[in-house]
Amino acid sequence: MTEATQRTSDSGVSIWLDDLSRTRIESGSLQDLIANKNVVGVTTNPSIFQKALSQVGPYDAQLKELGKVDVETAIRELTTTDVRNATDIFREVAEKTDFVDGRVSIEVDPRLAHDTANTEKQAEELWKKVNRPNAMIKIPATLEGLPAITATLAKGISVNVTLIFSIERYAQVMDAFIEGLSQAAANGHDLKHMGSVASFFVSRVDTAVDKLLEANGSDEAKKLEGKAAVANARLAYELFEKKFGSDPRWPALEAKGAKRQRPLWASTGTKNAAYSDCKYVDELVAKLVVNTMPEKTLNALADHGNGAPSIEGTYAESKAVMDKLADLGISIKDVTDKLEADGVAAFIKSWDSVIADVQSGIDRVNG
Repeated sequence: MTEATQRTSDSGVSIWLDDLSRTRIESGSLQDLIANKNVVGVTTNPSIFQKALSQVGPYDAQLKELGKVDVETAIRELTTTDVRNATDIFREVAEKTDFVDGRVSIEVDPRLAHDTANTEKQAEELWKKVNRPNAMIKIPATLEGLPAITATLAKGISVNVTLIFSIERYAQVMDAFIEGLSQAAANGHDLKHMGSVASFFVSRVDTAVDKLLEANGSDEAKKLEGKAAVANARLAYELFEKKFGSDPRWPALEAKGAKRQRPLWASTGTKNAAYSDCKYVDELVAKLVVNTMPEKTLNALADHGNGAPSIEGTYAESKAVMDKLADLGISIKDVTDKLEADGVAAFIKSWDSVIADVQSGIDRVNG
């Protein structure tokens, strides 16, 4: 293991890779990252699968085997095969960590982001299709997604809640989680190996807020550039600590073997070259968090990351950042509402590309 990734892991961070492809699985790359860079899980999303499935070659054999099936069936078979194979690679990690880590996530069709009933239905279908206890089904934290999260957990299915941008929505997500586990217990499900993470998106907040600060142009605005995203995430962690320390429903669930829904820092690749390429890792180190990162960020962390605890004692400072933004007329709620809408739209665009690429592959290999 590299010194920096080991230090980050020792500080309580589970390092997950935000990427998956057939090539990565078959080349041994994934096994290498587990062995040498402390990687203990994987997340996927429509954009990741768009990148993977646009490649000519790696999926041709399975497409040939499937024949001239409809494109939706082909996509389901290709993506669940990759996730199933990845969960098998991580099975030893899952067992060693009592299924806290070793998780691989697959997302419901982003076109269902505002469709509660069909999100719930597809989540169950994906869970059964992958058929591995260390899988996770990703459901977006839209208002319509919240009841689907509860309903999916109630069936004993592990859930990765994605596209969380605001503290307010995160509070709703934790409530949906606790209610879902309560229902799962009532339905007779064993809570011990159920898992959930709440994917709180980070760098995109800075991208959006920094544009507003630049437009403001004042000295005070300049001082706040690059601070909103980390402050937002740190306040989310404060909420996590408070919620699981005070919610009256939690002790009974924990006694039945339930594990906390951990915060997962997503969108942790640095988009502004003026900032450290480890910024959204090193500034968000704490116990019981996951950081899912693209390989470029993982390599930067391994090469020169810090990995020391960096959230404890920062809550007052983080609140001050938010207050100063408000004083400048910047509404974090407006920013995060737009980021959620844009995030859903971006994933739908990626999914449309997946459909086109897979259809092209079906046509190519079947003549």
